[in-house]
Amino acid sequence: MNYTKLAGMDISRICLGCMSFGSTESGFSGWALPEDESRTLIKRAIEAGINFFDTANVYSFGSSEEFLGRAIKEYAKRDEIVVATKVYNRMKDGQNSQGLSRKAILNEVDNSLQRLGLDYIDLYVTHRWDYNVPIEETMSALHDVIKMGKVRYIGASSMFAWQLQKAQFVAEKHNWTKFVSVQNHYNLIYREEEREMIPMCLDQNIQGTPYSPLASGRLSRGTNSDSQRTKTDNVQTQKYQATEQQDQIIIDRVAETAKNHGVSPSQIALAWTLHKPFVASPVMGVTKMSHLEDAINAVNITLSADEITYLEEAYVPHKMVGPIPPSPNWVHGADVKRR
Repeated sequence: MNYTKLAGMDISRICLGCMSFGSTESGFSGWALPEDESRTLIKRAIEAGINFFDTANVYSFGSSEEFLGRAIKEYAKRDEIVVATKVYNRMKDGQNSQGLSRKAILNEVDNSLQRLGLDYIDLYVTHRWDYNVPIEETMSALHDVIKMGKVRYIGASSMFAWQLQKAQFVAEKHNWTKFVSVQNHYNLIYREEEREMIPMCLDQNIQGTPYSPLASGRLSRGTNSDSQRTKTDNVQTQKYQATEQQDQIIIDRVAETAKNHGVSPSQIALAWTLHKPFVASPVMGVTKMSHLEDAINAVNITLSADEITYLEEAYVPHKMVGPIPPSPNWVHGADVKRR
């Protein structure tokens, strides 16, 4: 395994995403793996040198964090492992159960620590932008959980570049902790982040841990897969179904390049991601050991400049997917008064 720096931390070039681990009884997804299968994959990842793991409080409504925490305690040395989890999404029915208010952040960080069974979280990530809370309140609360020793670094996920710039400006203005990473939607068939977000991150030295590097499996198995996830993951359909025809050209080129290298398409798609200066470590979700082995081996693949051009040149603009757009009536937090 190869390693790089994320802020001051040493992280593996592959991050194991844990959205596919958790209790199916939670109702979060129909394709999550039970704990015994999840532990086998986490154990193999650690044996292979992967030390970066990404989960969220909302994944299987907490059981993903529980599975990961128990596996880390058994198979790894805590000081060598980097754990990221997220906050924002609704965790239960009722009031004050979601968002990025001070109340929500202070409550959810404790809940995540308890489920993970850890004393601290290495990277605490805002899962989405909260239009109902002033960014000053969010950044202040995130700074405080670091000062409390509950969190080491903070990151952002799925927001617009102007929102990230606003958050960083507010933090700098008040001498609060700034975001060190962005986890955004980025792969060979979705490259809209190259327009504003990635140039900004490169300029401001904010590192990328992009999610969905295989486009929910489309870059590895095509668009006609009958996998359990393809059949049950409605989010995947929303992200990619509208552009299937134009994306197929790129998917075919990935398969062709993989054949030339004697490797799998998923390894080529991951290798392309790893060649991007913005990317520190893509978040790779797995449900099979073969998926994990492909990810482990992808770090050793070198693509030529001509191959990268060949893979990229058929791309056409896509509709933005990931960041939450403001409601039509939103103006400077006015939604707070209308909730």
